[in-house]
Amino acid sequence: MMTKITFVLQGGEEKEVEAPLGLSVLEIAHKNNIDLEGACEGSLACSTCHVIVEDEFFGKLTEATEDEEDMLDLAFGLARTSRLGCQIKMTEELNGLKVKVPSATRNMMVD
Repeated sequence: MMTKITFVLQGGEEKEVEAPLGLSVLEIAHKNNIDLEGACEGSLACSTCHVIVEDEFFGKLTEATEDEEDMLDLAFGLARTSRLGCQIKMTEELNGLKVKVPSATRNMMVD
């Protein structure tokens, strides 16, 4: 089964794309040329893939790990429904997921 995800881009434009089950939001963004950085390539060592999840889907996500919470503390524009895109894996339950890409990122990996 192929699911869908909608990315709300920095300018407010919405882009709906196919979201294969098991792939992360970060991987799906990269496959569809969506500007979601992911400086650590999904290794949970940065907050550059921070996304804001629409309320109706936030409760359907698995709970954030302590490591993810620590990285989120470094994210730019943190919101109540903030998560790291590398940690959200697509499931059938998340079909139609909508996430907002923040207007900026804070990359601690750059010297």
